[in-house]
Amino acid sequence: MAFYNAQSYDPNDSVGYLMGRILNLVGEGVERELEPTGLTNAQWMPLFKLYRGCATTVAELARECGHDAGSTTRMLDRLEIKGLCQRVRSQEDRRVVHIELTPAGIAAAQDIPVTLSKIQNDYLAGFSLEEWQTLKSYLRRILDTAQTLQAEKEPHDKK
Repeated sequence: MAFYNAQSYDPNDSVGYLMGRILNLVGEGVERELEPTGLTNAQWMPLFKLYRGCATTVAELARECGHDAGSTTRMLDRLEIKGLCQRVRSQEDRRVVHIELTPAGIAAAQDIPVTLSKIQNDYLAGFSLEEWQTLKSYLRRILDTAQTLQAEKEPHDKK
């Protein structure tokens, strides 16, 4: 079924636009809440991904955050200056650079879920438990479809 067509397409009524706008507002809210810590929206996510063990190298972190290697390197420079992480070259393969959180980085990352929970709960005010669970199931369906479509479009040598 086609939900949109070119003749009547209104970007403000697009699911993609609405999701993107929500993400932007959540990001701004998180950044506002984290301002006293000195973490920006671009910095808290990689810090949290490192803390959660989603990535241990610069390359993995870039992939996890959906950034290129250059922007990831610049962001890590700022996190290192703040004393939140350090890069350690692999002893087995000198091309690989591991990232380790410092004690200050661990402490900062531990507080991030508090902020994320607060912002998301604020934005979901008025939803019932059932509505919240239904919304998440719809978003998961969209994500699953998007990931399937993306995988189908990837060159075979990447699979």
